[in-house]
Amino acid sequence: MRKDIEFRTEDGVTLRGWLYQPDRSKGPVPAIVMAHGYSATKEMYLDKFAEVFCAAGMAVLVYDNRNLGASDGEPRQHIDPWRQVSDYRDAITFAGSLPGVDKARIGVWGSSYSGGHVLVVAAIDRRVKCVVCQVPLISGLRNARRLIRSDFFAAVRASFDADREARYAGKPPAMIPVVAEDPLGACALPTPDSWQWFNETGRKLAPSWRNECTLQSVELFTEYEPGIYIPNICPTPFMLVVALGDHLVPADISLAAFETALHPKKLLTVPGGHFEAYVGPAFEISSVAQRDWFVEHLKP
Repeated sequence: MRKDIEFRTEDGVTLRGWLYQPDRSKGPVPAIVMAHGYSATKEMYLDKFAEVFCAAGMAVLVYDNRNLGASDGEPRQHIDPWRQVSDYRDAITFAGSLPGVDKARIGVWGSSYSGGHVLVVAAIDRRVKCVVCQVPLISGLRNARRLIRSDFFAAVRASFDADREARYAGKPPAMIPVVAEDPLGACALPTPDSWQWFNETGRKLAPSWRNECTLQSVELFTEYEPGIYIPNICPTPFMLVVALGDHLVPADISLAAFETALHPKKLLTVPGGHFEAYVGPAFEISSVAQRDWFVEHLKP
């Protein structure tokens, strides 16, 4: 059963999403907290994962990140990773307060940008009893240097500085497309598969998705280093899902980062690129494996 929910963050922003509750559950059940990646909204296939987890007897809280989709927050389309990390922790608190949820058995799930967030959350919040991290951002700077041509990088940094000066002078934040048809054009995620997925999925499934973000969001991306938290996740059970053809968050960076994790941990590799993780054979493989990881550690 799915119903619409909303909850307030510690700083007073209302976040909105869905709560999945298993039918005919006996006693308090585990819960999984989920949010999407960079600029994406919950309609972009998070329901498919939540349905798999809920069918296994777990409650699932899915919500839109602040400033995006159905959630409140200003400025719109501003993506601050540390605010989103804090919101995950508030979502855990909210999930634990719900009737029928066992607050001692809460897991977190993240993908792409939120995959980086759950690395941080699992390392610093011991209420998390299990984590699944799918095609995650590991290192913002290393990732940016793989996506942005080296001869463009100085100009990108200069645009960050100019935007900061303009905002200091009271001007509105500069905006930039999330994706562009021309991968050499100015955008946050400059890969052809990013353009195709967001353009098609946004039109088909998520009318609230907007193809823009603040330029400062990109600057914050380059400064975000969630991978350094991986060794501190232990003893929380940690599962990493890597798409072997991923070049948006390069697979080799994720695979190297997995080696820094301590047990209990599990690595799952799936075919295809970054966005195949949400659909098709990769989804069929990984959603079942993720479900089993959560069941093993939240429903022993």
